[in-house]
Amino acid sequence: MDLYLAWLQDHLLAVVAVVLTIVLIYHYLIERDTGVKLSKRYRNSIFEAQSKVFLNATQYLISGNKDLAIREFLNAVDINRETIDTYFALGGLFRSNGEIEKAISIHRSLIARENISESVRLRALKELALDFDKGGFLDKAIDTYKDVLKINRDQYEVIQSLCRIYEDLEDWEQAYNYRIMLSKVGHENQAETISHILVQKAKIAFEKGEFKKCHEDLDDAFRFAPSVSAKILRLKLFLADGDLEGAKTLLVELLKEHPMYASFIFVSLEEGFRGDENTMEGYKARLGMLRDFFLDLDDKELLQIPSVVLSKVRLLKEAGRSISAHEILKDWMVSHPQSTEVMKAEYIKLLIELERFEEAVENTKDLLENLHQSLTKHFCSQCGYNSDSIFWRCPQCHEWETIKFRWKV
Repeated sequence: MDLYLAWLQDHLLAVVAVVLTIVLIYHYLIERDTGVKLSKRYRNSIFEAQSKVFLNATQYLISGNKDLAIREFLNAVDINRETIDTYFALGGLFRSNGEIEKAISIHRSLIARENISESVRLRALKELALDFDKGGFLDKAIDTYKDVLKINRDQYEVIQSLCRIYEDLEDWEQAYNYRIMLSKVGHENQAETISHILVQKAKIAFEKGEFKKCHEDLDDAFRFAPSVSAKILRLKLFLADGDLEGAKTLLVELLKEHPMYASFIFVSLEEGFRGDENTMEGYKARLGMLRDFFLDLDDKELLQIPSVVLSKVRLLKEAGRSISAHEILKDWMVSHPQSTEVMKAEYIKLLIELERFEEAVENTKDLLENLHQSLTKHFCSQCGYNSDSIFWRCPQCHEWETIKFRWKV
């Protein structure tokens, strides 16, 4: 299915041109059977001319020459200005070619016509919204998408576009409303995404120190789905509320369910908290105790997970406990001789820090034989987007919680 969709996206314009040609043939046959007030020879000449134009346009689209395809469609309009599908094809081509103003002009002219059906007017309105969207005129795009929904609320693609825009703008209230609407008209489960959006709302309240509002939004998020982002924010709330035992229990639960987030958890806990001096000191003190709890955690199941071990090692180093870090990592290296490059590199760094130079040199030789340098810390599992920054929503494909981690050497 994914291969089919990818092929369709790559050849969308060519498919449109072929469909329009078929539509043209269909209209010709209907007109021929029902009769119009034109001579048969004249109708045939129009049909032949338009068929040639559409064939040429299709060939140009397949070869990737959009400019010549546009010229052919303009010829088709000159031949018969009543062929609505030609205008749609032309508007779509202008938009894909980056000529947004021309696309807008065509679709506005269609909307202004008096002799078109409501379905055609609705289609032209949707195309106009796409023009505004593609051109970056977000306010106009939003208004036009909403105009479409006033006519017909069951427009999945339109609602999806509004969700994307509001999420890009970080207008989480509107993003939430339209995700709820999307869940009603579509077949895909939106619970996970809605949970993430509610977490973003709760995070804003948390950063303002509005903990009651944060609790309310976070409770709503958990009702939709217990996402990782929701659990991490709840962990922050436990620390802010002084519930250290609750924070410890949730931390262990998070590590066992999502061990790959081990280092990210502590990075997140250090960010975003604001308050007066006493409140900040209390939060940092409890965060320090939670970090110590993690470092002293002797859980055999967790200590078999590379990301957890590496997180412990790096936190121990930051705390000035390099000897303890070395002991943990040495045990790991002995029991896992086929360790990753990152684990080996971290071990070498520790050996150098502890001035065990001969041992470090020996381990370095083994590492350099098969070293692969990672480019970024994170990537998207859906589209492959790479970034050193942490993202819950991929900036490229806009999917939620697709982040994957690669430890940098």
